[in-house]
Amino acid sequence: MKMKKKLACLSALVLAGCLLTARAADWYAPQEPFAVVGNTYYVGTGGISAVLITSPAGHILVDAGGPEAADQVVAHIRKLGFRVEDIRYILSSHEHHDHAGAIAALQKLSGATVLASPASARVLESGQPNRADPQYPNLVPMAPVAQVRAVRDGETIRLGPLAVTAHFTPGHTQGATSWTWQAEEGGRTVNVVFADSLFAVAAQGRRFSGNPLYPQAQADVERSIAAIETLPCDVLVSAHPELGGLWERKARQAALGNAAFIDAGACRGYAARARAFLAETLAAEAAPANRQ
Repeated sequence: MKMKKKLACLSALVLAGCLLTARAADWYAPQEPFAVVGNTYYVGTGGISAVLITSPAGHILVDAGGPEAADQVVAHIRKLGFRVEDIRYILSSHEHHDHAGAIAALQKLSGATVLASPASARVLESGQPNRADPQYPNLVPMAPVAQVRAVRDGETIRLGPLAVTAHFTPGHTQGATSWTWQAEEGGRTVNVVFADSLFAVAAQGRRFSGNPLYPQAQADVERSIAAIETLPCDVLVSAHPELGGLWERKARQAALGNAAFIDAGACRGYAARARAFLAETLAAEAAPANRQ
């Protein structure tokens, strides 16, 4: 995937098209792994984020991508000089196969404990989509995941010097979770945010704002957008990297080093795009032709 294509989705005006027409070819586009800041590394594909946080006590992997991404993520981790077998925890963002479909394979290889919100954990364990999901029935099953544990909102996962905190950010799905931690870069401590998807997407023929199986979807996504907007945030990696501007910052890394990823306004910008997308979604659903 060329950089120009990776940056194309930054405009709120074309965000809907990017989200609704994304194909597996984009999700699995080749991407070399790279350092983000300190002990935080990008090990995902060109279209779906996965992040490795390393320590002498073992590593934490945040997301793993779709089922066909497993081999790429494993190769990326090894190319950086780390052992998959040293991963102790795998943290899940949300329970869609493009973000969680490779978790079963990574868990089997590493023996790691998989951590997720209660709503997400149920889907991971069963492998079956949640019928209340706004994008149901346009969802596919995935391999059931072993050794899953549900976390609490605000719970901090500790591993040696690592401390990663769960922030429930539902709306895109009922189980959506964002994760935060700190890293050292250039002699300063920076706040890193792995922000889950915040975008109000519904399956064709289904209303995001009128789903009887998930009536609080709009209220949830509004709260989640506000939560991400106000988090301490120096470095942002979003679940879909292009939607949080990761590739724009990556393009400056050769000139600026890892400081290129430090942008105190990144989370606010991400929230603003999600809020604009929600407004467009609600306006479309309120149009006379779409009223039910």
